Amino acid sequence: MLQDGERLDKVNDDINLIQKTDGLTFGTDALLLAAYVKGKYRYAVEIGGGTGIISLLLATRGKAENIDCVEVQKDFFDLIGRNCEINGLSDKITPILCDVRDYNPQREYELCFSNPPYMKKNAGKANVSESKNAARHEENGTILEICRAAAGITKYGGTFAVVYRTDRLCDLIFAMRQVGFEPKRMTFVHADEKSAPSMALIEAKRGGKCGLNLTRPLIIYTDGEHKCYTEEMNYIMQFGNFTPDFGV
Repeated sequence: MLQDGERLDKVNDDINLIQKTDGLTFGTDALLLAAYVKGKYRYAVEIGGGTGIISLLLATRGKAENIDCVEVQKDFFDLIGRNCEINGLSDKITPILCDVRDYNPQREYELCFSNPPYMKKNAGKANVSESKNAARHEENGTILEICRAAAGITKYGGTFAVVYRTDRLCDLIFAMRQVGFEPKRMTFVHADEKSAPSMALIEAKRGGKCGLNLTRPLIIYTDGEHKCYTEEMNYIMQFGNFTPDFGV
């Protein structure tokens, strides 16, 4: 199943994950987004699947029965298919090769989720790897275009779950509201108690009423050396969910 420039890792939930050595690898943002999704859904869609890890986690945990995983890069589309196959999840996850801005499914989804690129197209230093550059920069759609696409395929009252960097949080919330998503639950994530938040998790509802539940922050490590997880992070690692006081 492995091709040149790939490796096989065992990750959370005993998932076997093929990853590209020159692409973005499985990280905390994907793990936390999968844990942040609450409830069970019949039909879900991921925007920008990458390796497919978030879809794999949600399917393994029974949070979604059927997931369409939309990916614009052909090599990652193929990779998602192989990751589904080796984990026995091809009957639950369907890779779709498409620019989400052009995606026109036959159904509306109850859940849409995404770990979108967090840097503007020309911001920062470009990566030598095209796949890393596309994963980190808005090469295939701005955050507004991604939110607009999500609104077009999510049913009224449906959920949109996103993990995003805090320095562009205003852009995300503004984009959500422009297309009809109302943020309903948000959690800031800090590496440790002394660090500023590095990311935010947001659950929005299409057509939802105004009213945001800003939970207490999630602290990942108890120490500044980042060697020891907090009780909350250990719970997430073990059970694949946030503790109930986070509104999950």
